[in-house]
Amino acid sequence: MAGAPFNPFAMAQSQYDRAAEQLGLDSAIRDFLREPMREVVFSIPLRMDDGGVRIYKGFRVLHNDARGPGKGGLRFHPAGTLDVIRALAMWMTWKTAVVDIPLGGSAGGVVVDPHNLSAAELEQVCRRFMRFAARDLGPDVDVPEPDIMAGPQQMLWMLDEYEAMRGRHTLGALTGKPVGMGGSLGRKEAQGFGAVICVREALKEIGIKPSNALASVQGFGNVGQHAAQLFADLGVKVITVAALDAKERKPLTVRREDGVQVAELLEITDGFGSIDREEAARHGYEVLPGNAWLEQDVDVLIPAALENQITAENVGAVSQRVRVVAEGANGPTRPEAEQELAVRGVKVIPDLLAGAGGVTCSYFEQVQSNMNYFWERDEVLGKLDVKMTSAYIAVSDLARKRKLSMRDASYIIAVSRVAGACKARGWV
Repeated sequence: MAGAPFNPFAMAQSQYDRAAEQLGLDSAIRDFLREPMREVVFSIPLRMDDGGVRIYKGFRVLHNDARGPGKGGLRFHPAGTLDVIRALAMWMTWKTAVVDIPLGGSAGGVVVDPHNLSAAELEQVCRRFMRFAARDLGPDVDVPEPDIMAGPQQMLWMLDEYEAMRGRHTLGALTGKPVGMGGSLGRKEAQGFGAVICVREALKEIGIKPSNALASVQGFGNVGQHAAQLFADLGVKVITVAALDAKERKPLTVRREDGVQVAELLEITDGFGSIDREEAARHGYEVLPGNAWLEQDVDVLIPAALENQITAENVGAVSQRVRVVAEGANGPTRPEAEQELAVRGVKVIPDLLAGAGGVTCSYFEQVQSNMNYFWERDEVLGKLDVKMTSAYIAVSDLARKRKLSMRDASYIIAVSRVAGACKARGWV
């Protein structure tokens, strides 16, 4: 209904329903996979530095674990809701399946803005989250990884709390940890690299040389930073990056015609991926409104921030030059916008595929942590390239043979694998 508030879980279910219909799933398995298997909601009381107490809402949702332990992000964001977490958990089930790693899908988070917390307060949020969620977590049950505004330090605080509760070292209980403390080399680059690997393969199919391609990236957190860096390594010129203003917390876009310099931008970016507007201008960047990233005359768009970014209302602003949209974020493109892009011949590489680099490398970290034996960075990223390339080719081949969108092809591959696992176990 026009004007209705955006509900990411409703969108995730709609995408799943389409795949279930195409696969002809029977009603039992269709209904089973449409809802999470387990949901936990709790209140986190936190004593602030000033002595007051605030209550924050926490979530952990397991969508499905037929193919292996749950796997999914933890985000700290003031706009978090249970439906957002449900959608992320469902999407993670399909992500792990489309790249064919033996894990299920889960997600969690806390409704909080870390910008408004001291380091001590944020540490207590992490530790208290773990106290409430630990009974449903573990290396063979459900393994969290970092998502928005969470990073290695937050993961380490939570691991330390988990190990203190269990009375033993359990490095594989969480991923995204610091290197040297159970973390994997290559993990921080993985999600951005995974999206760019997909773009690399798409450009081959379209016949565009990377050295002739221009790109625009939304988001300059962990995903956007590393996507921009790998683009530069491939010869693709990133001319715009969208982020939040580090001081005013409002969206902005920075643009440089000859290409942004990632190392230079990082010097004026805070730990949450927000860019200092004044410093950007002093470094020679044109500072534009937050939605300007979408309007650039480029070949590739990478939405790598939040869901619900390319909509029916703004898709008309997308340049006719754009040939590829690679979803580095979860659910950034609304279905009606994707339909418009399809009419133009734009290849949309869905979040299930383009955003799967992070969970793939998290799986590698989980394996290394459980073995207590760690690989070199080139080995990790080499394995990531093999996995992502193989998954892209499988999805693209199915899309071409059956005249499907990349999203439909991704869903058909993923849902069929998960449904097959549920049936093989005798669950339905």
